Amino acid sequence: MKKGEGRKLDLKSKVRRIPEFKGVVFWDITPLLKDKCCFRECIRRLAEHYQGKAIDVVVSNEARGFIVGAALAYELGVGFVPVRKKGKLPFKCVDLTYKKEYECDTIEMHEDAITSGQKVLIVDDLLATGGTVKANIELVEKLGGEIVGVGFLIELGYLNGRKTLGDKYDVYSLIQLNTTNG
Repeated sequence: MKKGEGRKLDLKSKVRRIPEFKGVVFWDITPLLKDKCCFRECIRRLAEHYQGKAIDVVVSNEARGFIVGAALAYELGVGFVPVRKKGKLPFKCVDLTYKKEYECDTIEMHEDAITSGQKVLIVDDLLATGGTVKANIELVEKLGGEIVGVGFLIELGYLNGRKTLGDKYDVYSLIQLNTTNG
């Protein structure tokens, strides 16, 4: 038995609430990432949920999504595809402009990052209103990828992001926060 196994780690207690960061309640995952047992447990639980599903690549949005997505791709033994803000990738890209809570944003990925019929798992650190992950889904589907699942470390249930995604996708989150107080 590996260290930390056999007991359930309280991952939620490692998420720090910052009440006023850029005008919103911000959920800081850096304490969770710093704790080697908790970070490993997060990746293990996500991998366990998606084990056995035909996944070719994990797609994640910058920046915190990269941390979770790359580690999960490694654990699952699959490739990793980054989604970045417009102008950050060096090769030919496809992009998508979408509306966020207060503004519009444009994301992109390399035009050859996803091939038609490829099975894709989208992973991010947090599901809030669902706008960013929905844009990631649209970008993957624009390239012909098939979404196998959408996973998160944290889901802010009080913002109803799951509703934005609808019932079409397997949405999974490790930590549910149902009020602005957690």
